[in-house]
Amino acid sequence: MVFFSSCRVTSPKLCGSVILVARKQQQCVTSIANRSITGKAMREGLPPVNKPPPFPYKEKRYNFFRALFDPTESRLDENSKLIIIEGPPAAGKGLLAKELADDLGMAYFPSPTMAENYINEYGYDLRQLDDQLPASCKSYDENDFLRDPRQMNGSKAARFQLSKLNLRYKRHLEALAHILNTGQGVVMDRSPYSDLVYITAMAEAGIVGKNVYNYYHSVRNNALFALWRPHLVIYLDVPVEETRRKIEARNIPYEKDSIMATPKYLQTLVDSYKKDYLKDISTHAEVLVYDWTKPADTEIVVEDIERINFDQYGIYDAKMKDWRCYDKWDWNNHRQKFTHSQYYLLGHLDVPPINCPEITIGGEDNKILDTVMEEAPGNKYAKGFNADMGDKGILFKLS
Repeated sequence: MVFFSSCRVTSPKLCGSVILVARKQQQCVTSIANRSITGKAMREGLPPVNKPPPFPYKEKRYNFFRALFDPTESRLDENSKLIIIEGPPAAGKGLLAKELADDLGMAYFPSPTMAENYINEYGYDLRQLDDQLPASCKSYDENDFLRDPRQMNGSKAARFQLSKLNLRYKRHLEALAHILNTGQGVVMDRSPYSDLVYITAMAEAGIVGKNVYNYYHSVRNNALFALWRPHLVIYLDVPVEETRRKIEARNIPYEKDSIMATPKYLQTLVDSYKKDYLKDISTHAEVLVYDWTKPADTEIVVEDIERINFDQYGIYDAKMKDWRCYDKWDWNNHRQKFTHSQYYLLGHLDVPPINCPEITIGGEDNKILDTVMEEAPGNKYAKGFNADMGDKGILFKLS
């Protein structure tokens, strides 16, 4: 049994133990990691909170002059939190995340897929160009991974998992930007922090070697420091045999017969979740662990969330440390960074694979890939400047 100091035994569905120590410390920083999250039932009948409307951060830039009249703290409340749902495949993470988001008045951010890498801003699917590319450069998505994880001696799977880390990192940045610009909390299906359990299971199954495993962790360690960890992690604990039954029941092509769905692989995944991920994240965030063999009512989970006191931690506690800022300009600067410097932050993932040639693509193949991608519909110029895709008035546009 794994115990977490932040788990609460408040229902038959909840695993773990709790020891809560109330402390009062002088607050020298401002924080939104406080008070309790409230669900739909608790908010019913209460007067609406008077706060600024969401800032349209996708259309307008949050700069110094806007920050003068739009301090970040003014739009944050007790529900301005980041919640992550974790668990093995087919556990029901997405469904619970959607239902929690609806009840808590938060936004739901689904787990990213490789399609986000292959479908460009005009909706053109770059996978249609595979016949023009060498084998090392052809697309490789979730179905390909399930069908043949050892393709090209596992090099495709290695690049696939690094791409998934990149996508989850980007999704986490989007969640932080959303919270700080709108004040609305986010419930997210998985995160870059838990992505390590997959590379661990792949290494145990012999799909990737030691070089790839070590390189993955060097990338992870070089990048995750720049993010803010979640306020709350909810882990759905499902026995391996039940996970197998659910995988067979949902009947996704290639999944039920894949090496990635064998009891041994799934057990390694669960063990890594508990040993490598939950143990570490529980020192920084609240953690709720549920026996999800039979899914509980979402209202029970909401009630458990409402009982969590996020204000019990002081300035010297590791928990909620990421969400404590010194003053309003510290908040504003982080908001600007997470919103408009995402490409810079994603650059932390670009660690040269000096000792990991397994994930590299040869120069000749790369040259072909660049040529084909540059000529793909909608890829030649930035969005809005491609006449072949119907963009008009190009000569008079300013980027």
